Amino acid sequence: MRALRPSLIAVLLATASAWAVPASAQENGVGPVTKLPLPRYASLKTDRVNLREGPSKDHRTLWVFQRAGLPVEIIGEFETWRRIRDSEGTEGWVLHSLLSGRRTAIVSAGPDKDGVKASIPLRASADDTARDEARLQTGVIGNVKKCDGSWCRLVVTLPTKRDVDGYIRQTRLWGVYPNEKVD
Repeated sequence: MRALRPSLIAVLLATASAWAVPASAQENGVGPVTKLPLPRYASLKTDRVNLREGPSKDHRTLWVFQRAGLPVEIIGEFETWRRIRDSEGTEGWVLHSLLSGRRTAIVSAGPDKDGVKASIPLRASADDTARDEARLQTGVIGNVKKCDGSWCRLVVTLPTKRDVDGYIRQTRLWGVYPNEKVD
């Protein structure tokens, strides 16, 4: 192996030191625009939200969300734009005005078995033995009212009856972090 020339070593050292610069506020878990935590959950305000490739209307639309209340994770900020991730891992940029601080979550009931849709109970209280208020399938979205780190109080609008209010294990929701407390 040939020895590296001193000029090449200097270039490599300069490059390495450039990688060692202090992390930005965004990388430290704080949004540089809002000063709010990153990442954090939010929800879509409207039934039509364009997910863009970059933080401007000049960037190509990658996807159009069509469900108000859909939970998303804000993972970056640039001026009036927020970089988001959905429950399937798709990432892109949306205008901040199309996002709401209202907390919602998507139910994950687990895999279907033998052609039967998997469902999990929404309980009357934060107890595995409490009566079922409803059974929820994967993809159901509910409004998060409170989480204690293990259970979340969720309000779900069902097509056949009034809003149903109950408790679900926090691990069954996408839209709250593990052990997160929500008031």
